[in-house]
Amino acid sequence: MAPVQRVILVVMDSVGCGASPDAADYGDAGADTLGNLARRLGGLELPNLGRLGLGNTTAIPGVAPASPAGAAGRLREASKGKDTTTGHWELAGLHVEQAFRTFPQGFPEEILRPFRERTGRGVLGNKAASGTVILDELGEAHRRSGDLIVYTSADSVFQIAAHEEVVPLPDLYAACKIARELLDAWNVGRVIARPFVGDGPGRFKRTYHRRDFAMLPPTATVLDALVGVGLPVVGIGKIRDIYAGQGVTEDVHSEGNADGLEKMLEVMARTPRGLVFNNLVDFDMLYGHRRDAPGYYRCLRELDAFLPRLEAALRPGDLAFLTADHGNDPTAPGTDHTREYVPLLAFGPACRPGHDLGTRSTFADVGATLAEAFAVTPPPHGKSFLQEIAP
Repeated sequence: MAPVQRVILVVMDSVGCGASPDAADYGDAGADTLGNLARRLGGLELPNLGRLGLGNTTAIPGVAPASPAGAAGRLREASKGKDTTTGHWELAGLHVEQAFRTFPQGFPEEILRPFRERTGRGVLGNKAASGTVILDELGEAHRRSGDLIVYTSADSVFQIAAHEEVVPLPDLYAACKIARELLDAWNVGRVIARPFVGDGPGRFKRTYHRRDFAMLPPTATVLDALVGVGLPVVGIGKIRDIYAGQGVTEDVHSEGNADGLEKMLEVMARTPRGLVFNNLVDFDMLYGHRRDAPGYYRCLRELDAFLPRLEAALRPGDLAFLTADHGNDPTAPGTDHTREYVPLLAFGPACRPGHDLGTRSTFADVGATLAEAFAVTPPPHGKSFLQEIAP
C-alpha cells in the first residue's frame, strides 16, 4: 500500500442521513436531514455527491445509489449527545460518555452573578431561544443598555450576543473567556460569541465574527498524535475553537462555506503533507437551525458544484473524506440538531473506487483511519478502514 501523504477532512456541519437507532431518546424519531429534505422539495439534483455515493447513505429522491467513485458508507454516533463538540471529538477518536449539561430553563444565579460581576455588564434573555428571534426581541434593549444577550438551546451552549458597535469584539471575546472559566465546572460544552450588526428588529444580522470557546478535550485526540510527530494540522473555520486549540497547528478563519472552500484550496496548495480539516458551518447555522429547506438545498448544490475543483487539487497519496458531526433536519419541528447517522464518503488517489464502507459503529473510525494513515498511535476508540479502501 502506498503511503498516505495528506488527508482532506471536510465536515458538512449537520448533514445527517437518517435517524439513529436511539433517535427517539432525543426526540428525533423520523429525522433524516437528506432524505426528508429531498422528499420536501420533490427530489435533489446533486450529481457529484451522488457520484461519490451520497445516495448509498439513505434514500434520497433524485440521488440514486451508485457504485461510488471512491468508498461510501455511514457513521453512527456512539457518544451521548448530538452537538458540534461531541461529534467532532468523536471524529478525532474520543467518546463522550456523559452528555454535556443543558439548561433549557436558563442559567442559574450561581453562574450569572459572577458573570455579571466580572464582565461589568448586565444580562438580558437567559433562556432557550432562536438566535435570530432573540435579536429582534432584545436587540434594541441591548443597544440602549449595553447589557449582554445570553441564551441557550437544546445543546450545551452559553451564547452571548452583542452588537459590534455597542460591545467591541475584543470585549465580547473577553466576556466569553470569563464564561468559559465559570462553566467548566458545570460541564457546559461551548460558549459561543454571537456578534451582530444592524439598526433594528428585522435588520439585525449575525456576522462571521462568531467564535466558539469549547471545553478542553479530556484526553488527547488523533490530532495531538499528528502534531506530536511534526505533521501540520490546519483547521479551517471553527475547527480550532472546537478542540480549544489542542492538536491544531494553524487556524484559518473563514466566513461561510464558499469562503471556507476557497481557503481550503489555498491551504492545500501550500501544505503537501498532513491534515487539512475544514468545517462548513452554513448548513447548520444558516439553514438547519432556521428550518430553511430551500436554503439547505442551495448550500448542498454549492458544495456539489465545487467538488470537481477539490478532486482536481488532489495529489498522489491524497485521501479526502466528506462527513458530518450530527444532523439538523430542516423539515423537523423545533430548531435544534437531530440525532442521526452521518455520511462517510472517501475518495482521492489513495482510495480505490467502488467500495461499500457499510454502517460504522462510531464516528471514531475516522480518527482511527487517520492514525493508521500517518502511522501514529491510534485513539482510544474506532476501527480503521484504511486497508479496506487502499488501492
